[in-house]
Amino acid sequence: MLNNRRKIEAVFIDRDGTIGGDNTVHYPGDFELFSFSKELIRKLKSDGIKVFSFTNQPGISAGKATISDFIVELNGFGFDDIFICPHSYSEGCHCRKPNIGMLRSGAEKHNVRLENCIVIGDRWSDMQAASAANCIKILVKTGAGYSTLNEHYEKIEDIDIEYVAENLKDAIEWLYLQYEI
Repeated sequence: MLNNRRKIEAVFIDRDGTIGGDNTVHYPGDFELFSFSKELIRKLKSDGIKVFSFTNQPGISAGKATISDFIVELNGFGFDDIFICPHSYSEGCHCRKPNIGMLRSGAEKHNVRLENCIVIGDRWSDMQAASAANCIKILVKTGAGYSTLNEHYEKIEDIDIEYVAENLKDAIEWLYLQYEI
């Protein structure tokens, strides 16, 4: 029985700590995808759900990698589209999470309603962005997830996170149980 009759239009998934890696940034070529991530992306897409990567990558503005490095890598993982903030925190851009610029760009480009989108991430900034955009929020405990729940809890305590998942696999399983796909 579905608990929510809303039709999910898209899923925005964070990169570092959510689809692979750990609680630090690993640049393309050094990033290890979790064994189940690519298949989960493929499953969502085969069921008609758009799947987008949205990621803060300040190493780009610091010259440690290029946007094209990330795009090539993330395209290889199967995402329908990729939204990257290349700015450092100090640049004050509108796209860097916890701002909603990447979510808004994805919604406009692909004609989806953010209230019918899910955000899956491991950091407080993912959850704040999702909340500000009125998206469904799933926090994973991988990557910085435990830190978000413990050391940075004050940054998410007023956010109604729909589900706290062990990992991306658990998040996607919950999504299929709760929403119309």
